[in-house]
Amino acid sequence: MRVGAVLLAAGAAARMGRRPKCLLELDGEPLILRLLRAIEGAGVNPPVVVLGHHGQRIAAALHGLAVSQTINHDPDAGQVSSLRLGLRALPDDVDGVMVLLADQPFITAQDLRELMAAYQGRPAGTDMVQPSVEGLPGNPVMFSPSVRAQILAGPPNMGSKQWQVQHPQAVHAWTSSNAHYRTDVDSPEDIESLGMRTGHWLRWPPDLAPTL
Repeated sequence: MRVGAVLLAAGAAARMGRRPKCLLELDGEPLILRLLRAIEGAGVNPPVVVLGHHGQRIAAALHGLAVSQTINHDPDAGQVSSLRLGLRALPDDVDGVMVLLADQPFITAQDLRELMAAYQGRPAGTDMVQPSVEGLPGNPVMFSPSVRAQILAGPPNMGSKQWQVQHPQAVHAWTSSNAHYRTDVDSPEDIESLGMRTGHWLRWPPDLAPTL
């Protein structure tokens, strides 16, 4: 199975002081590089990374890596606009599409392999798989080439969430106990909570560290 991946990293991160949260470091490694390593380890094709706000700073961290980069020149149009750009940039011959968020610190290659296995074993008549942890939706999600085509054929505000609302019967909520799928960071409070809860502390690189 050839899987195409879209990694969304275009947001302004307003609640994080308008700093690129995908460059937060865990054990000295930026989150976006950890995700790219997981993607490679899972055997997923090199992803399309969608940049927007903070694009130059994030691109510098990706220098020399075999990934495609697409720029959202209007990132304030929202995550849907970034998703659609990423979907258009994928090769045509993929068997599945994985959409990842760049601020999930614990996603591993094994997590992605388990998601792909759930996609391959999804119930008949379903085209999208989303992890469900304690009844709550998680990420990444994975869907069929047909869903990709339907999203891109839809209006500009059509993304994967909007597609789910229109096709609830075609969405497989894959039950998992893996909290990695539900863990992301949107604010300094999330960083503090994560560290207190897990003992894993995210740190800013020196040039992005807040000044006292």
